[in-house]
Amino acid sequence: MKKSLFISVLSLFVFSIVFTSCSKDEAGDIETNNSTDLVFVEESKQVSQAEATSDGVVNMLETAYAEIEENAGRSNSLFPDCVTITISSENGVTFVTLDFGFGCTLQNGAVVSGIVNITYGPIQNGTRTITYTLENFTWNDIDVGGGATIFRELNNANGNPQSTVHVDLQLSFPGGLVLQKDGTRVREWIEGFHSGSWLDNVWLVTGNREVVSNTGYTHYGIVTEALRREATCPYFVSGIIEITRNGNQGTLDFGNGDCDNIAILTVNGVEYTIYLD
Repeated sequence: MKKSLFISVLSLFVFSIVFTSCSKDEAGDIETNNSTDLVFVEESKQVSQAEATSDGVVNMLETAYAEIEENAGRSNSLFPDCVTITISSENGVTFVTLDFGFGCTLQNGAVVSGIVNITYGPIQNGTRTITYTLENFTWNDIDVGGGATIFRELNNANGNPQSTVHVDLQLSFPGGLVLQKDGTRVREWIEGFHSGSWLDNVWLVTGNREVVSNTGYTHYGIVTEALRREATCPYFVSGIIEITRNGNQGTLDFGNGDCDNIAILTVNGVEYTIYLD
């Protein structure tokens, strides 16, 4: 009887040790996963802010080109009087300079400074290649360097203007964060392109991008549901990006059409709210 009791107590003791060990391991795994997810969330917020900035810059560049070349008789402009626009041509090549000085507020509320150089040749078979370079350029206190190349189609298969945009940009934030963004996006201009006003412009954006941080992380993103960008809103109003970071994946959902600074990041089945500014 004593022997049986001793074995039972010993078995219970061993079970308790094993159970406690497993519980600690599981708790450690949960804590590690949560920590990894939170890092993913913070980095995704940084990348999303860079995304909003770079898309705002590209939107401005495309609008500048459209106002110069495609919107004859426009009723209003994105660019106020604080922008000095210089246009010249030589041997069929057009050179445009947008000089924002030390600070200029666009009609959409973005505060920019510095210089943008735009170069393009003649239209060939309904297409044109446009090159942009930035000099000492800032967008809402974020330094933006580099440039973009745009392959412009006057009419795509849907009869809409479309741009295939390759960006190579470096974004430097006030706190010291530096993000290098490289990617290709297709922007279909679906509304407002013949209205003569920038206010009703709407684009659908697809494609991919890679963002590398000076803090050591890399984010790769591909659009799985077209991003909708409206000219009067500084953020995407809908669409989904699938994000990959160090083998981990998540999705970033920009909503159902409302203009707000919120996106929902889903990682391992958990939803996190991302504020885009």
